[in-house]
Amino acid sequence: MTARVRGRYAPSPTGRLHLGNARTALLSWLQIRAQGGAYVMRVEDLDPQRSKAALEGRQLEDLRWLGLDWDEGPDVGGPHGPYRQSERFELYRAALEGLDTYPCTCTRKELREAASAPHGMGGAVYPGTCRDGSCHPERPASTRWRLPEDAAVAFEDRILGPCSQDVSAEVGDFVLLRADHSATGGAPAAWAYQLAVVVDDGAMGITEVLRGADLWASTPRQILLQRALGLPTPRYAHAPLVVGPDGNKLNKRHGAPDLSALREGGEDPRRVVAALARSAGLVGPGVERVSAQELIPDFDLAQVPREPGVLVL
Repeated sequence: MTARVRGRYAPSPTGRLHLGNARTALLSWLQIRAQGGAYVMRVEDLDPQRSKAALEGRQLEDLRWLGLDWDEGPDVGGPHGPYRQSERFELYRAALEGLDTYPCTCTRKELREAASAPHGMGGAVYPGTCRDGSCHPERPASTRWRLPEDAAVAFEDRILGPCSQDVSAEVGDFVLLRADHSATGGAPAAWAYQLAVVVDDGAMGITEVLRGADLWASTPRQILLQRALGLPTPRYAHAPLVVGPDGNKLNKRHGAPDLSALREGGEDPRRVVAALARSAGLVGPGVERVSAQELIPDFDLAQVPREPGVLVL
């Protein structure tokens, strides 16, 4: 018997959802609903200083207004809870204990200024300064993962096609638990996104991940962690971001309000869904209104272009 597909959307309650967020949520929801799968809402509130409960509630209300629903989540419960990352720290700690890690006291400024540090596609590659135990004894320490010798990853993205990265060459050993600077008025310790998302996707049985193309570079690191922790790797799809008619990243200059502003302003959600669907190649240019439910029968991920989509509301 084939296991039921499971997908998720995982917003961070640090701000209002914009139309780019809405497009990704719609695509990930359609991908699962078109296959008769289970859809999970997970709140990624790892940042204790920026995450707000009020924003979480607003985001969920906005997504429901758009026509999306979910089978499991912080507001509806389910067998794989809790569904807020802030309530799952013990799972992350247990995973961390099974990995080869070391303390690192390098500051971001030091890493930026390291003349010998190579640079990958995402910025400076960690040069391994603290790998041999030579960290500063009086500084708060982050926890880095010592990468395995073979850190080359290749995977088939369902939208972008074949993807690959040598994580050692492009990233280096990366942080799994950020240092606690609260004693000096700084940020408290915080679990890194890479570890938390891998642990949660594994524990929740997620089989399909569709997210924005801006998160593509995280995928090789997450696949390496999945291998190290003995977790299955979901199928990944990274949707290109949306742009305005001028080809630049969508923002308020294009008259693109956030979802809450649209909802509270009395906008027809079907008009918003139609604009999102047009930008993703799901409907023709003449479609002015459509519900999320109406898009399910004909949804095909192959329709989503690899290039950024132009969104005109």
